[in-house]
Amino acid sequence: MTIDPDTLLGWDFPVLEQAYDERDAILYALGVGLGTDPADERQLRYLYEDGLRVFPTMGLVLGHPGPWYRDPRTGVDWVRVVHGEQELTVHAPLLPRDRIRCHTRVTGVVDKGPDRGALVFWQREVSRAGTGEPLCTLASTLVCRADGGFGGPAGPVKARPRVPDGPAAQICDLATSPRAGLIYRLSGDLNPLHVDPAVARAAGFDRPILHGLGTLGVAAHAILRACLDYEPELRGLSARFSAPMFPGETVRTELWPLEDGVAFRCTSLERGVVVIDGGRAELGKVPA
Repeated sequence: MTIDPDTLLGWDFPVLEQAYDERDAILYALGVGLGTDPADERQLRYLYEDGLRVFPTMGLVLGHPGPWYRDPRTGVDWVRVVHGEQELTVHAPLLPRDRIRCHTRVTGVVDKGPDRGALVFWQREVSRAGTGEPLCTLASTLVCRADGGFGGPAGPVKARPRVPDGPAAQICDLATSPRAGLIYRLSGDLNPLHVDPAVARAAGFDRPILHGLGTLGVAAHAILRACLDYEPELRGLSARFSAPMFPGETVRTELWPLEDGVAFRCTSLERGVVVIDGGRAELGKVPA
């Protein structure tokens, strides 16, 4: 079965409601690497229920519909799917305990050609269930590596910004745990690519890879650490996943100042491979 753009564009996602609490918020923060220094009170703000804050990228895991592209009706070879790009826009801070509502839709399908795969763009709008207050908007790109050549449109594809020329103004190295994928998946993304060695080998990797959003969360951790003294003043985040990260590797995040935030790039320090490129983070306090 091949991809039918009309089927994907009309995909019926149920409106999802999800309750979360302090344990979920703490688990997410652990999944993106906070807590390596249990004496660092700045990190403990996101890990200790007394005065708990929610790490600002937790919205990335809320209201996730699961691996919907595994449904045979999508025509997608799900084993060969990887996360290509991600954007997060924060509209309001998350509370440590709340109930959210999420509306999901596919916004575009691009055929890159028989040997280049396909792109599927999809979006989630997350709001507070009781009031409808917008909390965050999430835009994702799936790279369907085995599914090009179905006769769909070849564009448009938005060009990602490049990091500025010259050396980075700041560098932040954060080691990931060999168990990082096992912890991060408990926040909702149960794709076996990140836990099952057989599935990882079938996808072309010699071992399970870290979730793209897990790597992006580590990048956000580096930004809060290097630029904000761990204050949750993140208004938006966007990046392209250029290569997989493996649990246990060190993420080097390079940072360049911009007028409204920072540009960033992430590299696996052990392999010297860029894993996140063209990153942008908008900094500033989000109105409560």
